[in-house]
Amino acid sequence: MVTVLSALVVAAMLAGCGLVSSSGTFHDARLPDGARPLDGAKLVVTSKSFTEGVLLGKITATYLAAAGAGVTDLTGAPGSASSRQAQLNGDADVLWEYTGTGWVNYHNQTETISDPHELWQRVHDIEKRDHDLEWLPPAEFNDTYAFGASTPTAERLKVRSLSDVAALPVPDRTFCVDDEFFSRSDGFIPMLRKYGIPYNDPNGVPSGNVTRMDAGVVYTATAKSAPCNFGMIYTTDGRVKNLNLVVLDDDEKFFLPYSGTAVVRGAIIDRYPQLRTLLGTISEHLTDELMQDLNGRVDIDGEDPADVAYDWLKSEKLIR
Repeated sequence: MVTVLSALVVAAMLAGCGLVSSSGTFHDARLPDGARPLDGAKLVVTSKSFTEGVLLGKITATYLAAAGAGVTDLTGAPGSASSRQAQLNGDADVLWEYTGTGWVNYHNQTETISDPHELWQRVHDIEKRDHDLEWLPPAEFNDTYAFGASTPTAERLKVRSLSDVAALPVPDRTFCVDDEFFSRSDGFIPMLRKYGIPYNDPNGVPSGNVTRMDAGVVYTATAKSAPCNFGMIYTTDGRVKNLNLVVLDDDEKFFLPYSGTAVVRGAIIDRYPQLRTLLGTISEHLTDELMQDLNGRVDIDGEDPADVAYDWLKSEKLIR
């Protein structure tokens, strides 16, 4: 394990914008062929503080360092704003983002674009124009909202999609959601309207059919099918696979795609164009199922994100 000591210096410099690394460590490695396409490059990799963000940051820091870069690891920045602001300020170079976050949170757009590529292109163009940030082509994973059911419940009720849920008898349309999702303008109540089962309607979803609880509890409640048949989940959460939940198809395309995308400052990718290929290599390996596995190793098995990142890169023969 290599501790990137310069992270401490940079963290102190960035204290004014609130960016402080939670760890600053990753494993030493080399590319399989020993090449060093980033030899001499100095890069700062940051991430948001939730598990998936840290994992993506650790994978990126490990891989770019293996390619010869001197990497300062500032993964695990508290909150979303600090890592984003650091990149906008030019204090961080590489950050994994989500297309839905860019569209809704950063640019206050309300139009729902269900096609992942179209949404990425729209976000890419705005971010390049307004901030000279390069959103590279997205990976094949989508960490968006969804509804899940236990496997026995999905089989008993014969549901595979949200339209199937809408066709159930009213007593079977029971939901667990957290307060934030319940209140979102693009959340629970608009979703019910989209599927023709309006909230607080005796012929839709009566208020008594909805239980509001902490987001973490939703997964176990859904797995037990009590007090709800269907619970709000995130599609790449490790608990989906661990609890054997069925992710219901959003067949009416209500939820915005949240495709994972590596974002690089324009000045940095102009200086090191090889980052396109290197980060593209990471992206092309990432899927929903893989992210569920990696997230689960951290959140459920208690492994260190730096170890999980290193083991995965090695298993894919991306490093040695």
